Amino acid sequence: MKVFPAIDIKDKKCVRLVKGDFNNKTEYEMSPIEQAGKYKDHGFKNLHIVDLDGALVGETVNLTIIKDIINKFDLKVEIGGGIRNFESIQKYTDAGVDKVILGSAAIKDKNLLKEACKKFPNKIALGLDAKDGYLLVSGWTEASNQLTLDYLKEINDYGVSRLIYTDINRDGMKQSPNFTETLKVAEISNCPVIVSGGVSSISDIQKAKTLKNIEGIIVGKAIYDGDIDLNELVKEDA
Repeated sequence: MKVFPAIDIKDKKCVRLVKGDFNNKTEYEMSPIEQAGKYKDHGFKNLHIVDLDGALVGETVNLTIIKDIINKFDLKVEIGGGIRNFESIQKYTDAGVDKVILGSAAIKDKNLLKEACKKFPNKIALGLDAKDGYLLVSGWTEASNQLTLDYLKEINDYGVSRLIYTDINRDGMKQSPNFTETLKVAEISNCPVIVSGGVSSISDIQKAKTLKNIEGIIVGKAIYDGDIDLNELVKEDA
């Protein structure tokens, strides 16, 4: 089980949103680079980064910060937020990113996802952000009319290397992930799944470990708010 501590970047700061609402955010004192260094010092190997500025404008806004993190700390970074074309994917892979997460762009244009998987083998992760069974896009500001499971069935053989499933109703709420829906996704998915949204305690991670086709779990707000101790969390990271 891989543990992915999370860094969400907005205006060059670490922030956390509640249910993806940009008007309901908490800013933290540590810079993204300091926070990444803290994770590295504790022994974590993986890192989940979201460029929230990028998610809003559809471009790679915080590429410099992400390059700095990779160069300084040798962490395996997965990055999402505003990645809408091959040029952005290329910038991140050139920077040494382990996985590039396609979300809105992949949902709006399945062909882009298909071609990206061919062009960047084993580099493309798919971010599925769902609310009440339906996928949301554009930084969670726009609902799609696509059911998560129907969409997944359509793209399942494209060659995605990792799937990150987030229940938006749980994100930032620290009420435990939606394991029921995550399991439905994991049962169908041809690639391993990352649990995301709502992690509140070590027991959530231990539960995720018992599930099939789950590669890892993302932990964000519970770290920043001190609900989960990093020394305890790293013991679950293998």
